[in-house]
Amino acid sequence: MRRLIAQLARFGVVGAVGFVVDTVLFNVLLATVLRPEDVAAGPVIAKVISTAVAIFVNWVGNRHWTFRDQRRSATAKEGVEFVVVSLGGLAISIGCLAVSHYVLGFTSAFADTVSGNVIGLVLGTAFRFWLYRVWVYRPDRDAGHDSGREADQDDPPEADQDDPREADRGPERTLVG
Repeated sequence: MRRLIAQLARFGVVGAVGFVVDTVLFNVLLATVLRPEDVAAGPVIAKVISTAVAIFVNWVGNRHWTFRDQRRSATAKEGVEFVVVSLGGLAISIGCLAVSHYVLGFTSAFADTVSGNVIGLVLGTAFRFWLYRVWVYRPDRDAGHDSGREADQDDPPEADQDDPREADRGPERTLVG
């Protein structure tokens, strides 16, 4: 359980960094080269660029810190899966916003913020964390790749009760091969 909590905390920090990168880059682009007065689609282009950069930053952070013990050797495949899951999380946020705004009729800026950036963000984050953990960063998915790690390293190895070398060892036992 400690490992899961630590992993969730790292995931949150990486996500916060990605959020800052997304927000700052979006605003810098809008204030400089993609000003809406100069480029009609400036806000959309800025959001696509800032989101793409934030997804890359999150992938690097999650790969090398949050899920470092679970990453796979197929880096390109892992990266594509990360983007797919990230886009799924984005779809959840947009879906929450769309339901609130267009179906339920809550059209204020506050309602849009709550539905898209609070409810949608929470649901999308839970979705992403779960799929990153069980699908993207699953080393045992690599064919022929033995990561040498168990799913949860907090549990000590089980003793072989039929092996006299292991029968009387306490919690500090090691398996002798």
